Amino acid sequence: MTDQDYSIPESGIVVVDKPRGPSSHQVTAWVGDILGRRVGHAGTLDPQVSGVLVVMFGGAVRLAPVLLSHNKEYVCLMRLHADASRESVEQAAAEFVGRIYQRPPRKSAVKRNLRIRKIQEIEILDMDGRLVLFRVRCDAGTYIRTLCIHLGYAIGTCAHMEELRRIRSGSFGETAAVTLHELADAAAVAREGENEPLQRMILPAAAAVADLAKVVIRDTAVDAVCHGAVLAGVGVVGKEGGFAKGETVAIVTGRGELVGLGKGLVNSSALKPGEPGFVVAPTSVLMQPGTYPRGWKAHGKS
Repeated sequence: MTDQDYSIPESGIVVVDKPRGPSSHQVTAWVGDILGRRVGHAGTLDPQVSGVLVVMFGGAVRLAPVLLSHNKEYVCLMRLHADASRESVEQAAAEFVGRIYQRPPRKSAVKRNLRIRKIQEIEILDMDGRLVLFRVRCDAGTYIRTLCIHLGYAIGTCAHMEELRRIRSGSFGETAAVTLHELADAAAVAREGENEPLQRMILPAAAAVADLAKVVIRDTAVDAVCHGAVLAGVGVVGKEGGFAKGETVAIVTGRGELVGLGKGLVNSSALKPGEPGFVVAPTSVLMQPGTYPRGWKAHGKS
């Protein structure tokens, strides 16, 4: 497969509706085969779990640390091991909202160290006998299978996870997700010259940083940042959102294009656009050098 097969950007994001059965790694590899690009994914789903899998390709793979940290939202079907009232289930669920302790399951690929995760919300959607359907919004890295076990203990019946679907990862919801078949069909018609269906499925890298604070830079500063230069206030024309020193910020052009990610060298309150002094150190650059005209001079050259 070559770049001449169909017109797709060098980097971007596809929100895939992962089916039950294959692993996240396998689904991601299939997306790479379809697009002909280097790929990565944000947030592993077990083979028997379905739902939102954010797949990055090209330079957008560098956004993995940001995407992996996004909050997640699931709909889970839990089976109780004994009868319980809805009131007792809802009371137990309410006790788990906030900071909780978890230890990864024995089959997990990570070390089984005790960890703290935050549950933002648990909503009991329905109950049918011993089956409990609930929605949970939580930190990345929360084990819903473990949450079901602990909920069962709190209810006093014991419980296990029957089925799980991820409906949101960060700002990417299931309504934006496409199936592998839809992606493959769009790629097939793109090879015949009709690019619009495929392009609708590909999101720009900037979509991944919707929740991050942003520093808007001058066109003349873009190429310097693409070469790894530390951003000074004179190259900044504006900012969106607040950030503290050391926090990750998105570096964008005046057109909203994502240049890359950086670490704040000052608090956003101390950043004065147009004034001297270093403000952001690039950590990951996505835009290719030469995309914008060079507006800086190399040392010792006129």
